[in-house]
Amino acid sequence: MLTRPDVAIVGAGPVGLAIAWRCATRGLRVTVHDPAPGSGASRVAAGMLAPVAEAYFGERELTGLLTASAARWPGFAAELTAATGREFGYRTDGTLVVGLTGDDLAEARRLWSYQQGLGLPISALRPSQLREREPALTPRLRGGAVAPGDHQVDPRRLVDALRVAAERAGATLLPGLVTRLAEVDAPVVVVAAGCGAAALTGLPVRPVKGQVLRLRAPDHRPPGFRHVIRGYADGESVYLVPRDDGEVVLGATVEERADTEVTTGAVLRLLRAAVDLVPELAEYALTEATAGLRPGTPDNAPILGPLPGRPGVLAATGHHRHGIVLTPVTADLITDLIVTGQPDPLLTPFTADRFH
Repeated sequence: MLTRPDVAIVGAGPVGLAIAWRCATRGLRVTVHDPAPGSGASRVAAGMLAPVAEAYFGERELTGLLTASAARWPGFAAELTAATGREFGYRTDGTLVVGLTGDDLAEARRLWSYQQGLGLPISALRPSQLREREPALTPRLRGGAVAPGDHQVDPRRLVDALRVAAERAGATLLPGLVTRLAEVDAPVVVVAAGCGAAALTGLPVRPVKGQVLRLRAPDHRPPGFRHVIRGYADGESVYLVPRDDGEVVLGATVEERADTEVTTGAVLRLLRAAVDLVPELAEYALTEATAGLRPGTPDNAPILGPLPGRPGVLAATGHHRHGIVLTPVTADLITDLIVTGQPDPLLTPFTADRFH
């Protein structure tokens, strides 16, 4: 018979599993409820750890949280590798932001000028400097910038590693689907269920569809570029994430809809933009086309901490585009809150009561 846990976590994506791992290593009895761990947004995510390139207008507090979490990633990755013996594609090659046309460059420059104004590390490069770093880029580029601190990880392998780490630390994974929080018997319940958090809690978490492609370099060789490339090509925004095994993740659409159909128009736009920026991709194999649902919120920021009027229930959801980069800081903040009962000041802008 299963002993009553100290903490029950609903959702076994990267956030839920990282919280389970952290809580279990602090000596808590932990259960994680999910019928299909890692099958949500993380299954489709590209895994960019991009606090700089993802810093957008009007999201200053979120940018601070992204930066804080990215700073924790090197230590988090080292701990996870030590705990599991597994590699999960953590790479620190940096990110190039590029513009194909004059208009594309103006759009990119507008954003990186804002990012520089926040003191974030991003530096403009001439077309020749970009192609020195990545000769695979088209010679038609008008310019761009480098964000050396924006890294990447493979979310699918990350989920596998976090599951191993959580279970080795003593957490128990239960395959049942939770449809009501009343079904979960624990003094502390953490809702880390992505888009499913809305039905469980009433929180304003909505699905935001993203379509993503996966390509494979010929002969399974590594891709012809090492940096993550985030580009604008004739008004189309696209990112390219190279993996050591020859895969390139290419995305992503941002659609206010809740289906997971892959559409020909989205595939066409993404491939055209990608090949315009890196012509050799035309010779790569198209191996997968998928769509996932990001858990969005009204202000694009996560919902972290206690639920008003729901004693013992904590939220760790609504991470939208940022679930992977925010995994370490979310796990630390929620675990510390559970163990000490004291909320870290970092939580203040992201609590659920901001929507009431």
